[in-house]
Amino acid sequence: MTTLTLSRRRSAVPRRRSADARRKHIAAYSFLTPFLIVFVAMLVVPLFYAGYLSLFRAQIVGGTTFVGLDNYVRALADPRFLEGVGRMSLFLVVQVPIMLGLALFFALALDSGRVRGGKYARLAIFVPYAVPGVVTTLMWGYLYGRNFGPIAQFFEALGLHAPDLLAPGTILGSIMNIVTWQYIGYNMVIMYSALRAIPQELYEAARIDGAGQFRIAWSIKIPSIRSAIMLTIIFSVIGSFQLFSEPKLLYEIAPNAIGTSFSPNLYAYNLAFTNQDVNYAAAIAFLLGFVIMIVSYVVQLSGNRREKGGAR
Repeated sequence: MTTLTLSRRRSAVPRRRSADARRKHIAAYSFLTPFLIVFVAMLVVPLFYAGYLSLFRAQIVGGTTFVGLDNYVRALADPRFLEGVGRMSLFLVVQVPIMLGLALFFALALDSGRVRGGKYARLAIFVPYAVPGVVTTLMWGYLYGRNFGPIAQFFEALGLHAPDLLAPGTILGSIMNIVTWQYIGYNMVIMYSALRAIPQELYEAARIDGAGQFRIAWSIKIPSIRSAIMLTIIFSVIGSFQLFSEPKLLYEIAPNAIGTSFSPNLYAYNLAFTNQDVNYAAAIAFLLGFVIMIVSYVVQLSGNRREKGGAR
């Protein structure tokens, strides 16, 4: 075999490898292309279009004119928008800790192995999340009904005054209950999956040192799933400020308690599709997105600082 033949064979190997790599890249991008098309068409383009609309204002005299950031300035001084943001902030501070605390409790209880029928318990806790949000809200709206709901009938059967769970002073708590009931299972599954990934050797070493179930949960399990807990917190922050279905459906039952600006999302919806003010609605939507980003960043930053402080 000549030296020329060996050199040709050696040079052919990199060519074949580069050709195989090129085909793999083409195959990968061919699979990604449908997603990228849908992503750009359904998210990126509408996002830029909404940003474009937020810079204009439709007027009776003069038609649609460019106003720059005037819609954003108007929104920052709009009491209805600010009240909605404040209401959702209260919702976040009260509802999210309760929901995530219960989800963590159930995840720890199931992971301990002391719950009888663990598979059925997991399914029972997760089932409310599988129920569509519209169905969930309508179901709880029926339960809350003062004149026809089972809760009111139960109090009347006991000879007690039935509470009005759809009154202006109680409607926020009623919506908190709906969201908590629906999303405990979702967050529990995330935390439970993280718990199952913890090495069992850590538990065995802790038991040898005399640690009980509570000590293991507090010192090993919860710190080990801190990233999963942070993920559920971020999801909950986003979901709280994007609350829409529950107030929109309950508005038909209790319009005096909810109103058209109960949440920022509901306010933007009514501005766009009821008042036909799509430009101002787009500005409201963008401002809400900024609020969500800021709150999520603050939560994540505080979580990272605590994690670094605990590591030290």
